[in-house]
Amino acid sequence: MNALPDERQQLILHRLSQEGRALASELARAFHTSEDTIRRDLREMAAAGLCRRVYGGALPLSPASGTLAEREVEMPERKIALGRAMARLVGSILRPGQVLFLDAGSTNLAVARALSPGLGLTVVTNAPDIAAALIGRPGIEVLVIGGRINPRVCAALGGRAIRDVREVRSDLTVLGACAIDAEAGVAVFDPEDAEFKSAVAEGSSAIAVAVTNNKLGTTAPFAVIPTTAVTHLVVETDAPKITLERMSALGVRIHHTSPSRGQGR
Repeated sequence: MNALPDERQQLILHRLSQEGRALASELARAFHTSEDTIRRDLREMAAAGLCRRVYGGALPLSPASGTLAEREVEMPERKIALGRAMARLVGSILRPGQVLFLDAGSTNLAVARALSPGLGLTVVTNAPDIAAALIGRPGIEVLVIGGRINPRVCAALGGRAIRDVREVRSDLTVLGACAIDAEAGVAVFDPEDAEFKSAVAEGSSAIAVAVTNNKLGTTAPFAVIPTTAVTHLVVETDAPKITLERMSALGVRIHHTSPSRGQGR
């Protein structure tokens, strides 16, 4: 296939949308050009915000780049299903007296709302909306991480929040994620958010992540943790099998939401 640069880049974008990744070596063979040419294409596409370069190729950018307020109204039914599945997982893993860290995010707010009363847990969070959803819930003690509230993430981030969270040793952390990929790991769009999440992960015995399908196999500008650090991944019933197989091969335990009426597993 011989293509002009603009045509080639459009075809690369199509491959990213269809396959979830693009390898420079495979693209060079497909377009009968050099890997240097492909790498130049990928650099230009990344600079234009069309993808993100990774070692050996490129990944699509996650669509979850908006503010929390914008993301709260996106796919609410899917997030409710993920929240319920994650809440069931929390109930099966943790015992009374243990500590759950519930990170900021629209899906994690759904987790907070789905947690069963009477769990006997201490829930730590840096998100005021999650704290508000849990205050007064029987059998759940709420501990809020303080500091400046980041208006984009709607959570406490920065130096004070990181100092506070370094004193917490959680038995399970439900980490928010804008993107997750087997090779690129968990990533977000805000550098302060990435720094805070990394600090949370360091003090946690286990890490769980719940994501909608559109975040799987994508990346974002700021890395949080490698995929090998994720213990549990909660996904939708129809999540792409190839992507999940890559995660599972790294030791991640995969959990699905319950099928909708009339939908198979």
